[in-house]
Amino acid sequence: MSIEMQLRAMPESEIQEDWAWLEKFMGDAGDFDRFQAERRDGIAEVVEYHFPALHEVYRAAYTLQGSQDWELPVFGGSAVYHATHNRPPFLILRPVQVHEVASFLTAVPFDDLWETARPKVLPPFSDFDEAEVKGWFLSHHTDLRTFYNRTAPTGHAVVKAFWY
Repeated sequence: MSIEMQLRAMPESEIQEDWAWLEKFMGDAGDFDRFQAERRDGIAEVVEYHFPALHEVYRAAYTLQGSQDWELPVFGGSAVYHATHNRPPFLILRPVQVHEVASFLTAVPFDDLWETARPKVLPPFSDFDEAEVKGWFLSHHTDLRTFYNRTAPTGHAVVKAFWY
């Protein structure tokens, strides 16, 4: 099983804030061909394994901008919990938050984020060349920026699932 954060965009009016419904909706992304088609269509994205560290890269923006928008791209949104709270919640970003994420990811230069975050983010990846690690995070950042910039003008919400 992989460790990943999946994102899917859809009209907010179609989202049911029910854990079981969200599990089925996001679980449908488990169909590899369907999910890849949704990625090509710009309505889905995935960040494998590195999403907690990517969150730390975005945390560096707080130092740079003094803004809390850094919290939104990865772990931001309204949580919908399982009844027993023993499973990760699904997160829903409302359209206004999707716009905030798109603006944030466009406004803050990745190199500035990396330079501020690297002392905290880099140590767990010490077996790898720094340029390679930076490249992973730059790729995730670019994919998220593209996804949110495509989604914001549609007025859609974003649902996030964390699979462990």
